[in-house]
Amino acid sequence: MLKRMQVFTLLFLATSIAAGQTPLHRRLAEIAKQAHGNVYVSCSLPGVELDCYLEAHGHPPMQSTFKFPLALAVLHEVELGKLQLDQPVRFLKSDRSVTFSPLQDEFPNADVDVPLRKIIKLSVETSDNTATDIELRLIGGPSVLQRYLDSLGLSAIHQQDSEHTLHSDQKLQYRDYAEPSAMVALLRLFADHSPLNPEHTAVLDEWMREATSGPKRIRALLPAGTPVADKTGSSGLEWGMIPATNDVGLITLPDGRRLALAVFVTNAHADQDACERVIASIAKEVYDEALTSNK
Repeated sequence: MLKRMQVFTLLFLATSIAAGQTPLHRRLAEIAKQAHGNVYVSCSLPGVELDCYLEAHGHPPMQSTFKFPLALAVLHEVELGKLQLDQPVRFLKSDRSVTFSPLQDEFPNADVDVPLRKIIKLSVETSDNTATDIELRLIGGPSVLQRYLDSLGLSAIHQQDSEHTLHSDQKLQYRDYAEPSAMVALLRLFADHSPLNPEHTAVLDEWMREATSGPKRIRALLPAGTPVADKTGSSGLEWGMIPATNDVGLITLPDGRRLALAVFVTNAHADQDACERVIASIAKEVYDEALTSNK
């Protein structure tokens, strides 16, 4: 009950700050214009009011950022005893995808056993789509992931498709959305009162810190060596625009506090480099503001 109340508090934090009047908010809004689309932002630093909210309750498509809550759900199944982290999982021919997959590159013919630990790690660190669909198959599909999110009070994160389904019809990505405030609430929960045990919290945090999919996003303009545990999401070019260029994560400040940040760039008519610069610039502005804010 306490965790759910904390989540609800975070979800509505954005409404407690005067909308659109602070210098930080104005700087973020100006940066967002460079995407020539829609930019959604939310952030949270305990004990500090940061006016970083741009359409924080909007519904941008998640793309692969959903692999963070999926990893939480799979590790929850491990803690329930339904799965084991080092159990062998059969990589079936039917799991193979036409999209990005280091797992499939390693085993192009499938029909091999792979430890569950490696499957989750690949999904989180490299954004492996085949590994992600194997996770969904193991837990019983997107509806099980959604029930887990609902149990955390986070139904504003909404996933109903697999990677295979999404890539068969790109228009479906718009129904798999997350309110930025809800994604930040999940990051905040993970950082402060994780729904997982300490061992699984630490291993997921490590995998997110070692992620390779977003070097030009949240991490790009932060001081060298700043710890960032994040998960990206990308659509690529569709219909003459880029529906989704996203990054959500936890930035560790020099004093050890962790800043939660979610940036979703949606329906952008700028190119991919510009979209990533928008995310990097917003992250740097929020980071710098957090450094100067009182605890």
